[in-house]
Amino acid sequence: MEVIQYKAEMHEHSLGQRGEGKSIGLVPTMGALHGGHFSLIRRAREECDTVVVSIFVNPTQFAPGEDIDRYPRTLEADRLACEKLGVDALFVPPGDEVYLPGAETYVVQERLAGVLEGASRPAHFRGVLTVVLKLLNIVAPHVAYFGQKDYQQTVVMRRMVADLDVPVEVRVLPTVREPDGLAMSTRNQYLSPIERERAVCVHESLQLCRELFAAGERGAGKLKEAMHARIAREPAAGIDYVEIAKPDDLRPADPVEPGDVALVAVRIGDTRLIDNMILG
Repeated sequence: MEVIQYKAEMHEHSLGQRGEGKSIGLVPTMGALHGGHFSLIRRAREECDTVVVSIFVNPTQFAPGEDIDRYPRTLEADRLACEKLGVDALFVPPGDEVYLPGAETYVVQERLAGVLEGASRPAHFRGVLTVVLKLLNIVAPHVAYFGQKDYQQTVVMRRMVADLDVPVEVRVLPTVREPDGLAMSTRNQYLSPIERERAVCVHESLQLCRELFAAGERGAGKLKEAMHARIAREPAAGIDYVEIAKPDDLRPADPVEPGDVALVAVRIGDTRLIDNMILG
């Protein structure tokens, strides 16, 4: 496995692979890899001739006061995991290699990036879309792999790729969960043992929504009320949003139909967790 730091070297590596007729799969990450990332890497290994994993803690997607300074950085463990999983190239650029001094060009999406996560974290998707587009340009993959856990991210990513004619397929894989249902996330590391027990309310609220929907409830208000009530039973839980939306454009769904998606953002203590579930 090659460990690459510089854009020119990464681009040359990809051009060489493409020149040999090989397909390239990219798994973009911020490191501190866990089972969710591993599922993406394994699928890329199954489907592509060459697998590239990028690790870059992207400063432009963090707002002032968010957790960029304490975001876990475990590069050596990540390197060993990637090597074990058969990754061909690990791209770990320094910050000044990704963003040139004085950079002032960003990808700004209109409505989709302004709801849900975008309403709570206004500059978040500007940073996410910008860095992913840069990675797509540098690595030039045929397929880019993302997890459903960050559902809105997958929607805005597909919209960007379509709107800007980026020649890449966006592949979204199911959320990987802990045995009790909690979605795997790097930020789970922030939870204390007691908070970790209480965090299961996030998944259980979505499960409750799915059960009520399966039983015939189609009113978005009643479904969201039930989700609110389950989360509110936990004293450490603070609800950021509970919503049910259309799968492709994230507009509010009411009445709720099969294929619509329930989305939640909850703070357990100081840790903000997001999750979602497709209904029907």
